[in-house]
Amino acid sequence: MRSIESYIEEYKKLNLQDVVDYDKFNEYSITAHSTQIEGSTLTQEEAALLLNEGITPKGKPLEHSLMVKDHHEALRFSLQLGKNKASVTLKSICDINAAVMKSTGQIYNTALGSVDSTKGELRKGAVFVQKRYFPSHDKVPNLIESLCSRINEKLDSSLTLREQISLSYSVHFNLVSIHSHYDGNGRTSRLLMNQLQSRFDIPLSVVYKEDKQDYFNALEVSRREESLKPFKAFMDSQYIKYLKEQIDLFKSQNKKLPKSLIERHDLSGDLELVDTDDGLLIKPISESRSGWDEAFIKANMEDGQDDDFSDFLSVSEDFDNEEWEW
Repeated sequence: MRSIESYIEEYKKLNLQDVVDYDKFNEYSITAHSTQIEGSTLTQEEAALLLNEGITPKGKPLEHSLMVKDHHEALRFSLQLGKNKASVTLKSICDINAAVMKSTGQIYNTALGSVDSTKGELRKGAVFVQKRYFPSHDKVPNLIESLCSRINEKLDSSLTLREQISLSYSVHFNLVSIHSHYDGNGRTSRLLMNQLQSRFDIPLSVVYKEDKQDYFNALEVSRREESLKPFKAFMDSQYIKYLKEQIDLFKSQNKKLPKSLIERHDLSGDLELVDTDDGLLIKPISESRSGWDEAFIKANMEDGQDDDFSDFLSVSEDFDNEEWEW
């Protein structure tokens, strides 16, 4: 079983960022999946056509097209925050949510006043979703501030690749479990995850729309068991699915070398392309990472415990007596 680190290493060697329009269409894909999870009926092809050429698909609700356009702008905003290495703040989270809800939000009238979701305003009432109550609205601001403080502490420290990945998962889980807004919480949480991944210069995670129910189940199991292990395992599977998909697609669209050339130069197995001053160098991938997978599995199986970076936020109502666990 290969580790995520080895997939990321192979992915980065492909230099996909140098492929014309790769990043653009990758963003379209993330947007299509994220909005479909939240009810959009636009396919990935329709979302790409809308975002690239401004063509609204026929027979689909206008609200869904607006959702897609807003998410894409929110994604670009989040990625720029990451590239700028901006601190994570209550305001920046609300700004992401405002971008997500720009065209599809509404005014919520409560006993404590109105809330304009198009402006990313925090909720002022209780939220009940899928048989679960989320934290009381009066605790939300402090919970977000506390979460931001812990995130920024982590960002200021030296993190391994595995820790960077885990942190991006953890902020995703913690934010969506606070459920700070009336709408757009899932999209905002996934965008915050992408913001951190952009900051770390690692591939962006996507939650696939066809795995929507498994995603919701992983969130619920982690809350019930008070362990991030189930959610991290699910997110790892999604990350590997995405990386493998991109690697296989790249390989399938490149011409195969003649069998005689492979045999003459002993080029069996995985190959890498190296751009040199004299041309393109083709050589077998180094075996320097041999044993990494076994070591990774052993480290994660010892004593059946989470890794030392097992970030977890209890989502019970008794927040005052709980502390963040990272």
